[in-house]
Amino acid sequence: MSWSDGGMKPRLELKMAQKLVMTPQLQQAIKLLQLSKLELDQVINQEMVENPVLEDGVTEAPEEESGTSAESEGAEPEDGPEKKEEFDLKWEEYYLDDDRDEGWSGSKPDRDEERPSYEQTLAKTTSLVDHLLWQLGLSPFTEKENRIGTAIIGEIDENGYLETPIEEIAVSLGASIKAVQEVLSVVQAFDPVGVAARNLKECLLIQVKQLELSGSLVEDIIENYLPDLEKRRYQNIAKACDVTMDDVAAAAHVIEHLEPKPGRPYFSSENAYIIPDIYVAKSEGKYVVMLNDDGLPRLKISPYYQSLLRSKGSITSSTKTYLEEKFRSALWLVRSIEQRNRTIQLVGESIVKFQQDFLDKGVQYLKPLILRQVADDISMHESTVSRVTTNKYMHTPQGIYELKFFFNSSLPRVGDGVENMSSIAVREMIRKMVEEEDASRPLKDQEIVECLKKQDVAIARRTVTKYRAWLNIEPANRRKRQI
Repeated sequence: MSWSDGGMKPRLELKMAQKLVMTPQLQQAIKLLQLSKLELDQVINQEMVENPVLEDGVTEAPEEESGTSAESEGAEPEDGPEKKEEFDLKWEEYYLDDDRDEGWSGSKPDRDEERPSYEQTLAKTTSLVDHLLWQLGLSPFTEKENRIGTAIIGEIDENGYLETPIEEIAVSLGASIKAVQEVLSVVQAFDPVGVAARNLKECLLIQVKQLELSGSLVEDIIENYLPDLEKRRYQNIAKACDVTMDDVAAAAHVIEHLEPKPGRPYFSSENAYIIPDIYVAKSEGKYVVMLNDDGLPRLKISPYYQSLLRSKGSITSSTKTYLEEKFRSALWLVRSIEQRNRTIQLVGESIVKFQQDFLDKGVQYLKPLILRQVADDISMHESTVSRVTTNKYMHTPQGIYELKFFFNSSLPRVGDGVENMSSIAVREMIRKMVEEEDASRPLKDQEIVECLKKQDVAIARRTVTKYRAWLNIEPANRRKRQI
């Protein structure tokens, strides 16, 4: 519609356009797609707590109700006349008390009182601070010295080093620097050896003293020649200490086995326990992709609540509205999980198809792969593949890898008609070269470039430097060792 008025011509237009609206259900489906197996398990259990219509399909109804199982697998309640008899089932009878102890007879004990809580069954790892405070409690200290020792231990970082200067500790406690130093000397004798040191040199010297190597070449090198040792300038050390190269090499060997981070065994471990989402195994010459759904509840719609929805007049309208809402929510969740599983399966099968050489021979045979290739292969959008590969792991004959590991850039090859090589495969080649190099003459980055060129891999020196840094490999001058 439009109209005009003199020189002014205002227009009123009506346009139709399609727009994708992210409904809560669609948002839930997308969220489920990127969850790991552990996260999905948590979501499912939470939904089962909040939605009474959902139940674990592993739980079986009594035999007389088995004829209704087909209806409870997720079919929506039908309108119109009933095709089957109403369920004669009491909800409290559907679940059996299966958690009783074997051989138990007599009255049922109060399980909350008889059994420890879940938290009580967990093993707690001793922290570095707890370990040091335990030793402090065994030391013959006065109350004032105990207070100083506690303050010192409280300033020790996770690596085992004392971060705060003793002058600050003395001021904060109203104690003398000498008193703090005396207590620190005792704490530095605690286990682990080298703890409470203020720098690397002091940490190593404490360990040397414990090894009864005071006054040795090892102590001399740590005290005066750590920079030369770090850069492997053994000749300078030998000349300055008036000893042979063999003596320096032997001392360096001892120092290499000292612990630069004494607090390492007591790191507050946040261990990531990886449970693969996909298993890949070879069967009859072909790789089979299996989704890991072990331990996940087998969701189904409760036949009890289905019977309530079908019944007429036995429940109020508000109750029926509530159950219908929960029923739709449960059905959507079941379908979303099924769709998630199918998508992960397809992505896993596509990755296996592209990376079969890797599965057969190892990392050096990993092929370049991008999300677009897999998306085109399984006729899905690239963003869907990206979500599926987030926080998902695949168990392969070569080990457990994150799905994103299989997607990597390519590097050109020198020869004509030769396929490009994966950047991860090139990094593995560099790692092996360094591992097998002559320790007295380590490979420089440019030399690695030349070695790769001989294997038809075209790569710049700066790229080698970048890959070497990713692999935590030091430069050639720091890898050099006198033999």
